[in-house]
Amino acid sequence: MQPSSPTFGPLVDAAWLVDHLADVVVCDVRWYLAGRSGRAAFELGHLPGARFVDLDVDLAAPPGGTAGRHPLPSPGQFADAMSRLGIGDGTRVVAYDDMGGSTAARLVWMLRALREPAALLDGGLAAWSGALETGAGATPTPRSFTPRPWPADAFTDADALAAALARHDAVAIDARAGERYRGETEPIDSRAGHVPGALNVPWATLVDRDTGRVLPPPELRAAFAAAGIDDRTAVVTYCGSGVNACFDALALEMAGLAPPKVFVASWSGWSSDPTRPAATGAEPGESGR
Repeated sequence: MQPSSPTFGPLVDAAWLVDHLADVVVCDVRWYLAGRSGRAAFELGHLPGARFVDLDVDLAAPPGGTAGRHPLPSPGQFADAMSRLGIGDGTRVVAYDDMGGSTAARLVWMLRALREPAALLDGGLAAWSGALETGAGATPTPRSFTPRPWPADAFTDADALAAALARHDAVAIDARAGERYRGETEPIDSRAGHVPGALNVPWATLVDRDTGRVLPPPELRAAFAAAGIDDRTAVVTYCGSGVNACFDALALEMAGLAPPKVFVASWSGWSSDPTRPAATGAEPGESGR
């Protein structure tokens, strides 16, 4: 399965968006780990016509234990959220944030996994040079979005990940910052460290520090190659709660590599299970069960 729409995305630039604002639904997916309000940031200034997408409400089910902090919503819940946002079957969506695309990627990946046309705005809010709108924005006209099961070949769970790593059938990449991967700090989850056997490809290393734009495909391929990943590698991405993992998943697609699976429960779910081992330090650690 190629979790994408073949004719749109997964990345568009601001110049393209200027010419196509009337043809797409623009979604603001700002969210902050430290608890700052994404909605408040949206109301202070957002792209013209953008709709605010609440990560916790629209793109996730309630958190809990081994399901992690941002479980996938049910197909019906996701369809209801998309409909309320004015996103219907076949609606082209451009999503952005102010964190390099690391949170907007969650919406883009979810839509593309369902073969819906969606793309990240390269460079996010900072790339937009035009005027911003303020306030809550207009209420969208609902559209029909058909509920569909989440594709089994786009997502995975802890048991399947553990089994794949034990068989050496897949490579897991952890999209979190290096200090969290190594277990030097853990600001929110129950244990520090990483899934044993996982490699660290922080999402932020896939973005140009100066421009905030995603690295060009050859540089993305080089970054993944440094982790031993090529176009024959089966990959599972994860992070803290299945959000930044979607950025790494999209980056693999942009690099022209095999489509990965996303472990949505991620470290928040894995670390909540006391029977799951944890590795610390810079090395992947033993991946046996």
